[in-house]
Amino acid sequence: MADPLLVVEGVVKEYGQAVVSRALDGVDLRIEKGEFAALIGPSGSGKSTLLNIIGLLDRPTRGRVVVDGKDTTGLDEASLTRLRARTLGFVFQFHHLLPMFTALENVMLPAWGDEGFPSSAMKERAVELLGAVGLADRMNFRATALSGGQQQRVAIARALSRRPPLVLADEPTGNLDTESSAEVFALMRRFNRELGTTFLVVTHDPRIAEQCERVIEIVDGRIASDRA
Repeated sequence: MADPLLVVEGVVKEYGQAVVSRALDGVDLRIEKGEFAALIGPSGSGKSTLLNIIGLLDRPTRGRVVVDGKDTTGLDEASLTRLRARTLGFVFQFHHLLPMFTALENVMLPAWGDEGFPSSAMKERAVELLGAVGLADRMNFRATALSGGQQQRVAIARALSRRPPLVLADEPTGNLDTESSAEVFALMRRFNRELGTTFLVVTHDPRIAEQCERVIEIVDGRIASDRA
């Protein structure tokens, strides 16, 4: 079997000094390439903390995280930033598009920020992705001129702009109506099947979770169940 795309081993996350609060308590998790998995659990269970650690936005107190074969334990901040930019894509509940930028410019941003300047290759990739998410006729519209569902489709295109092997989606449909939620989820599933992109989706929506191939439940900072 090929090496897993993501390995989380014995991850503990604690906050505070005089009074210590443990958000994650010995989490072990493996995600294989090409999976489409949901991460569920009640509020305060540790979902967002775990996603931030997997996304290299925060460091564990103990334990290790291996992303695409790279052990992140000893990496400095600059190395983490490079690995995050080239290995991970992010989709959030609130799309975090730059309002005064066009859809095209927003999709180009991850590569633009990593390389320091825009290029024709970046533009071509952004045009291709916006066409794939059904927004070819909206690529020159500013983000503020797009509906919520359209903005989230731009966010998905942006997450895929660097061809990351793993996309982390934090409540990607949580701010959308039922129809837009279904469209956004269908897009993610399509990219998973057609491109082989691995997705880990945090959701409170049981309708979303039940459509995922695997459902991982976290309760009180521990993996409570993991079912396919």
